[in-house]
Amino acid sequence: MEEENVPVAAVPAEENGVEEATERLDALQTDADDGKDNGKRKKLPEQNNPPSIPVAELFPSGEFPEGEIQQYKNDNLWRVTSEEKRELERLQKPIYNSVRKYIREILKPGMLMTDLCETLENMVRKLISENGLQAGIAFPTGCSLNWVAAHWTPNTGDKTVLQYDDVMKLDFGTHIDGLIVDCAFTVAFNPMFDPLLEASREATNADVRLCDVGAAIQEVMESYEVEINGKTFQVKSIRNLNGHSIGPYQIHAEKSVPIVKGGEQTKMEEGEFFAIETLGSTGKGYVREDLECSIYMKIFDVGHVPLRLPRAKQLLATINKNFSTLAFCRRYLDWLGETKYLMALKNLCDAGIVQPCPPLCDVKGSYVSQFEHTILLRPTCREVISRGDDY
Repeated sequence: MEEENVPVAAVPAEENGVEEATERLDALQTDADDGKDNGKRKKLPEQNNPPSIPVAELFPSGEFPEGEIQQYKNDNLWRVTSEEKRELERLQKPIYNSVRKYIREILKPGMLMTDLCETLENMVRKLISENGLQAGIAFPTGCSLNWVAAHWTPNTGDKTVLQYDDVMKLDFGTHIDGLIVDCAFTVAFNPMFDPLLEASREATNADVRLCDVGAAIQEVMESYEVEINGKTFQVKSIRNLNGHSIGPYQIHAEKSVPIVKGGEQTKMEEGEFFAIETLGSTGKGYVREDLECSIYMKIFDVGHVPLRLPRAKQLLATINKNFSTLAFCRRYLDWLGETKYLMALKNLCDAGIVQPCPPLCDVKGSYVSQFEHTILLRPTCREVISRGDDY
């Protein structure tokens, strides 16, 4: 295990990194705006900048805009004309565009990772009209850097700073009544990482039958190469990470969606939500647990477990009240006013009540990119709920 507790930048920032990064993100946003479908969609209510109007106020009728609609193919075409199937569609759709667009605008080298996470999380709390376990953040903001693929968020007091040559995976989610939407994208200021980001973005967008998604993702992903500081790497799908089904108050439900060929042939059924995520790496394409843990989650189907320590019982009551089986992090416990809880938290983990979710890392010095969308298998089509005009 590495001695350091947090991931650090692999290469020092360039002196002009801030200006270059700002211009680069402005250009990306301009490209995204130019790519809109020029009024073909229904005009949406305007959000403030920075976003501050709760989604429910923007759409007081409760009719939220659809995500990207993808028709079923081949033997599923009958669904499009089925009156019975159409009548079954009653959907609720959170909005991700405002958050992603604003975060891209403020991201720049030199930003403290803790500030980045808290800015995003505070905005989500406001836009989703946070209300205990009925609505709010679905899991801590992941902002894993470079060879850290997933599950890293800063603990209180962490001084990690975003650098010009970092590759950051920004992973966030919201829920309403436990219905979770999971979304991730990758940010890199240095253009030499563009092919790496493009590989995972295009792999996420692979339009195939769901049962073939693993092979298709791997084929697209590994068709890319990236040159980093004069050395060429083939992009590899991380073979021991998967997409996953999403259940009420359960971010990782029972079914997995492989991102390499030959994986489990998941049967996806009508009405189910899935997170389709792709992670491409310049390393071994295999992750292991490493670094200091910051994210935890109460085990979904855990029964009653007797506890001896009063402090552990108290902490469990806090977890049950505020998170239930949704993931949380140490920053959230600090925010709730919990102190001196590490021993109690360890006790809950040792007792099999809470599961630690440590960072997942490829080899040190490699780079990992990720893109992720949540899809819903509707009766007549599939809907990419988290699709926006940026990706």
